[in-house]
Amino acid sequence: MDETPDLDEVLRAVGPRLRALRQRRGVTLAQLAEATGISVSTLSRLESGGRRPTLELLLSLARAHQVPLDELIDVPPTGDPRVHLRPVSRHGMTYIPLSRRPGGIQAYKQIYPPGWPHGEYEQRAHEGYEWLYVLSGRLRLLLGEHDVLLTAGEVAEFDTRVPHAFGNPGPEPTEVLALFGRQGERMHVRARPTAG
Repeated sequence: MDETPDLDEVLRAVGPRLRALRQRRGVTLAQLAEATGISVSTLSRLESGGRRPTLELLLSLARAHQVPLDELIDVPPTGDPRVHLRPVSRHGMTYIPLSRRPGGIQAYKQIYPPGWPHGEYEQRAHEGYEWLYVLSGRLRLLLGEHDVLLTAGEVAEFDTRVPHAFGNPGPEPTEVLALFGRQGERMHVRARPTAG
């Protein structure tokens, strides 16, 4: 079900809100016209709903009333910003999605059980670009002819068109934070220097 409010309904509610705000501040239409440069007749029509508000008019009124623009148009609350996605188990591994936006770069927490995989490493290649950070444990990364062991705090990034495979050679689970761009988007990680 789409909970997005109807645009006409939102705009119809602006007029009464503008009038209530002006009256609460004890300002006349003439005083508001002088402060904004908007004519008294335009202000009156805005408040009565006889004129549809434009962004330019709303910005001037928000400035004059010293309120954020969203207070004039009563933007609905954004809701709970936390991501509540379910873990997925695949081939003995656990993937926990950390982003919910479709397309673009996706974030995951990956948990590799001890000694995973329980057989031969099978390198695969596919479109995309991956960045990963080892949170805990050890991660073995086979990337083309490279065989690398990453430990907690280490980062790797690579083009996933290069054949690759992952594994956990250790006796405890390995936890990894991974960012993946299906279209090959590179991650732009910026670190601020520590204050000296």
